[in-house]
Amino acid sequence: MQFVILGLLMIAPMSLYDLHKQFAAGPSLFYSASYGSLQRALRQLAAQGWLTVTDASSSARPRKLHSPTPDGIDAWRRWMGEPLVGAAAETTMLAKVFLLGLLPRGEEREAVLERLRAGAAAGLAELRAVADGLDTAEIPAEYAENFRYQRATLEYGLRSHELALTGLDELD
Repeated sequence: MQFVILGLLMIAPMSLYDLHKQFAAGPSLFYSASYGSLQRALRQLAAQGWLTVTDASSSARPRKLHSPTPDGIDAWRRWMGEPLVGAAAETTMLAKVFLLGLLPRGEEREAVLERLRAGAAAGLAELRAVADGLDTAEIPAEYAENFRYQRATLEYGLRSHELALTGLDELD
């Protein structure tokens, strides 16, 4: 979530309230963010030196604006270029696609897109290998009903990865 926050703050400095509204308008489709989780992440980002906090109070109501530092922007760029790995690969891919327009057109953006495609293709290949193995396995009759639903879950993953690849190809 920290890198999604940095990306959103690259668009404009924001208060905690503004950031929560921005999450609700987009990233909440793939990341849930309560005020508490956003506040913790903002504190961590400030402690890492990746964002600054300025007092923008114009009335009795306190208002602090958060902005990324050059080190924060560099960290965000490095994250954008990292390959997709682990259980959160799909969520990370969605976050990176959501923020991809913040990178300038050209080599850097294309390199990120290529890494996203490679990650989605690798995930699809893994799922196809599992499907191939299952399709040749003999399933005992007493497990057939359960297997049907497990196979449906695998089918969902296959379709999801195929859709991701199609969507990434359309971003060219």
